[in-house]
Amino acid sequence: MKHPIPTRIYITQEEMPEYWYDLRAEMKEKPDPILHPGTLQPVMAADMEPVFCKESVKQELDSTTRLVPIPEGILDFYRAYRPSALIRAFYLEKELGTPAEIYYKFEGINTSGSHKLNSAGPQAFYAKEEGLECLSTETGAGQWGTAMAMACGFFGLGLTVYMVKVSSEQKPYRKAVMETYGAKVIPSPSNTTEAGQKILKENPDTGGSLGCAISEAVETAVKTSKCRYVLGSVLDHVLLHQSVIGMEARTALDKYGIKPDIIIGCAGGGSNFGGLIAPFMGEKIAEKSSTRFIAVEPASCPSFTRGRYVYDFGDTAKMTPLMRMQTLGNGFIPSSSHAGGLRYHGMSPVLSKLYHDGYLEARSETQTGIFDAAVRFMKSEGILPAPESSHAIKAAIDEALECKRSGEKKVILFCLSGTGYFDLSAYMSYNAKTLTDEIPTDEELEQGFASIPDIPQNR
Repeated sequence: MKHPIPTRIYITQEEMPEYWYDLRAEMKEKPDPILHPGTLQPVMAADMEPVFCKESVKQELDSTTRLVPIPEGILDFYRAYRPSALIRAFYLEKELGTPAEIYYKFEGINTSGSHKLNSAGPQAFYAKEEGLECLSTETGAGQWGTAMAMACGFFGLGLTVYMVKVSSEQKPYRKAVMETYGAKVIPSPSNTTEAGQKILKENPDTGGSLGCAISEAVETAVKTSKCRYVLGSVLDHVLLHQSVIGMEARTALDKYGIKPDIIIGCAGGGSNFGGLIAPFMGEKIAEKSSTRFIAVEPASCPSFTRGRYVYDFGDTAKMTPLMRMQTLGNGFIPSSSHAGGLRYHGMSPVLSKLYHDGYLEARSETQTGIFDAAVRFMKSEGILPAPESSHAIKAAIDEALECKRSGEKKVILFCLSGTGYFDLSAYMSYNAKTLTDEIPTDEELEQGFASIPDIPQNR
């Protein structure tokens, strides 16, 4: 089968971006500031530095620097697995019979199996540079915990990971990889923290949530000497690091003069989607393109499509600053039948603002629907996708089939953010037809909304 362009479009290591791209610098209206939970005033660096690494705080609070230089130590870390391939999905296109061109940026070629390493490396590097000895974090489906364990192993740091309880039960091999790298993995909620003990007292049978795990990880960080907390999504400095995805994708597409009409990514907290769209969204904000951007989330945790755009805490114990974001409420706990990640109650403030201002679209998909799409993709393209990434695949297939109906040729780009080899229990459930679609009712969502703080900005 002869193709006009290569199936895989690579850029060289010399063409890798030497800068991260901060989309906030391009936004006509910036996201609302993060607020101190006590004073309700914008947070200062001194408020955040007891919890986060100093350089991460600096990046979080700087919304005006468009291009942020990537330190050589981080570039050296990136070169172990970057640049990643941009792949033309010729075989999926043929199976669908669509005139659309489908491309995907494949971020799964590393042991963690996902894009999360793009921010784990920088955060571990900054911790080492600061003279810290250990870090704490949370993980849902396990990609972030695995990536952080890899980065801490590389830079010689200790790591404690609070893994959402139901995920730790579903994905024991993720835990095994983290522990092999030297991390301590604790199912959350646990009895090792005051936050965990309180949550268990109120709901002893809970399967946990990322909000619960964040509370435990933050508490551990502030109570441990030479330790800080690291986060794998939602916050602005994480989206900044993930912009390497979009920067590489644009360089690869530019080699062949290709302009995407539609860009798609799965969205839980927003890291891979925000990283993919960053340079392309900058062009749209500058009115230099008409690209459509589609965020795809699970119907069981629909913070974009059914959430509220208000200030909320980032964790269940209400220890974190307040962020204005699309949220289901910090007390929201997704169904234990939810097989993948994308289980955070809120969404990146940057993406939430863009959604609120009409720059991007959002849709939700059921578990059975995304696994149908995953199987269709793997049979064509030969890659077993993560359940999270399969949300983007589902939307890409739907858009390609719409092109088939209309006869219109469009260029579709999506992020294949990770592989599904640690998710085989979910695939087994799908094959056995025991995978269920749990969609929260309006009444169940109201229980989560009830946990949103009553502050003037939310009235």
